[in-house]
Amino acid sequence: MIALVSAAVRGFRAWQERHRVLNELYSMDDRSLADIGLRRADIPFVVSPKADLAAEARPVFTANGPVAANNHVEQRAA
Repeated sequence: MIALVSAAVRGFRAWQERHRVLNELYSMDDRSLADIGLRRADIPFVVSPKADLAAEARPVFTANGPVAANNHVEQRAA
């Protein structure tokens, strides 16, 4: 029972955070969105709960080549 309540609270908090981010992004003008690499039409997809899962599967590109998104990247001195 406690696990169910805990999961419900986590889900509600995640929903609140997505809603806050949506409001913040929609309040930005198109130029500001372009500065961070977004278009207004991208906002629902970026904030979607499924976007978190998709981001984990995408590779991160570094100077040394792509690495898995969930791996830590060690910074080397140039």
